[in-house]
Amino acid sequence: MHELSIALSVLDIVRSTAVEAGLARVDTVRLRVGRATGVLPDALRFAFECSKAGTPAAGATLAIEEVPIGGRCEDCGREFTSPEPYVLACPLCGGGSFRITTGDELAVLDLEGEP
Repeated sequence: MHELSIALSVLDIVRSTAVEAGLARVDTVRLRVGRATGVLPDALRFAFECSKAGTPAAGATLAIEEVPIGGRCEDCGREFTSPEPYVLACPLCGGGSFRITTGDELAVLDLEGEP
Protein backbone atom coordinates (compact mmCIF):
# COMPACT_ATOMS: atom_id res chain seq x y z
CA MET A 1 0.00 0.00 0.00
CA HIS A 2 2.12 2.85 -1.29
CA GLU A 3 -0.81 5.21 -0.71
CA LEU A 4 0.29 5.60 2.95
CA SER A 5 3.72 6.91 1.95
CA ILE A 6 2.08 9.22 -0.59
CA ALA A 7 -0.34 10.52 2.08
CA LEU A 8 2.59 11.17 4.44
CA SER A 9 4.44 13.04 1.67
CA VAL A 10 1.32 15.11 0.95
CA LEU A 11 1.08 15.99 4.65
CA ASP A 12 4.76 17.09 4.63
CA ILE A 13 3.94 19.38 1.71
CA VAL A 14 0.84 20.65 3.55
CA ARG A 15 2.90 21.40 6.69
CA SER A 16 5.58 23.38 4.87
CA THR A 17 3.10 25.20 2.62
CA ALA A 18 0.88 26.12 5.59
CA VAL A 19 3.88 27.60 7.42
CA GLU A 20 4.97 29.57 4.33
CA ALA A 21 1.42 30.85 3.74
CA GLY A 22 0.72 31.59 7.43
CA LEU A 23 -2.15 29.11 7.65
CA ALA A 24 -2.95 27.73 11.11
CA ARG A 25 -5.62 25.43 9.75
CA VAL A 26 -6.03 23.75 6.36
CA ASP A 27 -9.60 23.00 5.28
CA THR A 28 -9.09 21.46 1.85
CA VAL A 29 -6.17 19.79 0.09
CA ARG A 30 -6.63 19.30 -3.65
CA LEU A 31 -4.61 16.69 -5.51
CA ARG A 32 -4.34 15.68 -9.16
CA VAL A 33 -3.85 11.93 -9.55
CA GLY A 34 -3.42 10.28 -12.92
CA ARG A 35 -4.82 6.78 -13.49
CA ALA A 36 -1.46 5.57 -14.85
CA THR A 37 0.17 6.18 -11.44
CA GLY A 38 -1.45 3.07 -9.97
CA VAL A 39 -2.64 5.11 -6.98
CA LEU A 40 -6.05 4.04 -5.67
CA PRO A 41 -7.96 7.23 -4.74
CA ASP A 42 -10.06 5.54 -2.03
CA ALA A 43 -6.93 4.01 -0.44
CA LEU A 44 -5.22 7.42 -0.58
CA ARG A 45 -8.23 9.09 1.08
CA PHE A 46 -8.18 6.42 3.81
CA ALA A 47 -4.42 6.83 4.39
CA PHE A 48 -4.81 10.62 4.51
CA GLU A 49 -7.65 10.35 7.07
CA CYS A 50 -5.59 8.00 9.25
CA SER A 51 -2.45 10.19 9.10
CA LYS A 52 -3.64 13.79 9.36
CA ALA A 53 -4.14 14.01 13.17
CA GLY A 54 -1.79 16.52 14.80
CA THR A 55 -1.09 18.34 11.52
CA PRO A 56 -2.50 21.63 10.16
CA ALA A 57 -4.69 19.39 7.96
CA ALA A 58 -6.31 17.58 10.92
CA GLY A 59 -9.79 18.77 9.85
CA ALA A 60 -9.10 18.91 6.13
CA THR A 61 -10.94 17.28 3.28
CA LEU A 62 -8.88 15.60 0.59
CA ALA A 63 -10.25 16.42 -2.88
CA ILE A 64 -8.81 14.25 -5.65
CA GLU A 65 -9.04 15.18 -9.32
CA GLU A 66 -8.53 11.99 -11.30
CA VAL A 67 -6.89 12.28 -14.73
CA PRO A 68 -7.64 9.57 -17.32
CA ILE A 69 -4.88 7.95 -19.32
CA GLY A 70 -4.31 9.66 -22.63
CA GLY A 71 -1.87 8.82 -25.36
CA ARG A 72 -0.79 9.09 -28.94
CA CYS A 73 -0.68 5.92 -31.00
CA GLU A 74 2.46 5.46 -33.08
CA ASP A 75 0.63 3.03 -35.39
CA CYS A 76 -2.49 5.03 -36.36
CA GLY A 77 -1.23 8.48 -35.30
CA ARG A 78 -4.39 9.37 -33.37
CA GLU A 79 -4.77 10.73 -29.84
CA PHE A 80 -6.84 8.69 -27.39
CA THR A 81 -8.19 8.81 -23.86
CA SER A 82 -9.03 5.71 -21.86
CA PRO A 83 -11.03 5.43 -18.64
CA GLU A 84 -9.24 2.13 -17.90
CA PRO A 85 -6.45 2.01 -15.28
CA TYR A 86 -4.19 0.10 -17.66
CA VAL A 87 -3.76 0.55 -21.40
CA LEU A 88 -2.01 -2.28 -23.20
CA ALA A 89 -3.00 -1.34 -26.75
CA CYS A 90 -4.38 1.65 -28.62
CA PRO A 91 -8.17 1.61 -27.99
CA LEU A 92 -8.74 2.97 -31.53
CA CYS A 93 -6.71 0.58 -33.72
CA GLY A 94 -5.36 -2.05 -31.30
CA GLY A 95 -1.76 -1.09 -32.03
CA GLY A 96 0.79 -1.81 -29.35
CA SER A 97 3.07 1.17 -29.95
CA PHE A 98 1.88 4.31 -28.20
CA ARG A 99 3.12 7.07 -25.94
CA ILE A 100 1.32 8.05 -22.71
CA THR A 101 0.65 11.81 -22.70
CA THR A 102 -1.63 12.17 -19.65
CA GLY A 103 -2.45 10.12 -16.58
CA ASP A 104 0.96 10.00 -14.90
CA GLU A 105 0.34 13.14 -12.83
CA LEU A 106 0.62 13.09 -9.03
CA ALA A 107 0.64 16.60 -7.60
CA VAL A 108 -0.72 18.82 -4.84
CA LEU A 109 -2.72 21.48 -6.68
CA ASP A 110 -3.52 23.84 -3.80
CA LEU A 111 -4.65 24.24 -0.20
CA GLU A 112 -7.49 26.22 1.34
CA GLY A 113 -7.32 27.27 4.96
CA GLU A 114 -7.46 29.95 7.62
CA PRO A 115 -4.67 31.99 9.24
